[in-house]
Amino acid sequence: MTSTVPAPGTRTAEGSALQAVFLDMDGTLVDTEGFWWEVEAEVFADLGHVLDEAWRDVVVGGPMTRSAGYLIEVTGADITLPELTVLLNDRFEKRIGRGVPLMPGAARLLAELAAHEVPTALVSASHRRIIDRVLETLGRDMFTLTVAGDEVPRTKPHPDPYLHAAARLGADPWRCAVVEDTATGVAAAEAAGCRVVAVPSVAPIAPARGRVVVGSLEEVDLAFLTTLITLPN
Repeated sequence: MTSTVPAPGTRTAEGSALQAVFLDMDGTLVDTEGFWWEVEAEVFADLGHVLDEAWRDVVVGGPMTRSAGYLIEVTGADITLPELTVLLNDRFEKRIGRGVPLMPGAARLLAELAAHEVPTALVSASHRRIIDRVLETLGRDMFTLTVAGDEVPRTKPHPDPYLHAAARLGADPWRCAVVEDTATGVAAAEAAGCRVVAVPSVAPIAPARGRVVVGSLEEVDLAFLTTLITLPN
């Protein structure tokens, strides 16, 4: 079948080219942001605390250290951050063992990127043990590279994960398109100099220069991501 989608690296009229695509995991490719909140609520219930729903927007999309640390602080729970991290990862891994639902459009987008041999990285704040379990559903062969939150000095909202992914793939960050679902992830990608497609999962995200907001991955394809690179900074 002949495709009209520009091949990766093809120059556009503006002289730019899409060199790589970076995708967040929780809430972007897999419908698991709700799982994390359920697990956090369950673990804190075991500790004798009830989580306020208003805290959900604070912890969504954040690294484990920030999210767990915040919940310890606001609840006053008698537990250390390392202890809580183990409990949360253990409970979440058990939860996703019962199945991981894909976000609408995720399988189609990954298949299209793979078919066109676009360098694609999974860039997540989740720890490696969690990413490896989710890859059993997403497919390891769909990604050129995966970056976990516990494999970089600073994870989202810092730019380190995306700068690391770009360096590993030999790509210029400003020629990389990022798909994210949270303000934390968007901040990380934009700080790295990438162009961003925001697909909000829990809290709204406003459009901005170099950023496009859509309602679903079903609105995103390779042609869309290629055009994103031509947007002004």
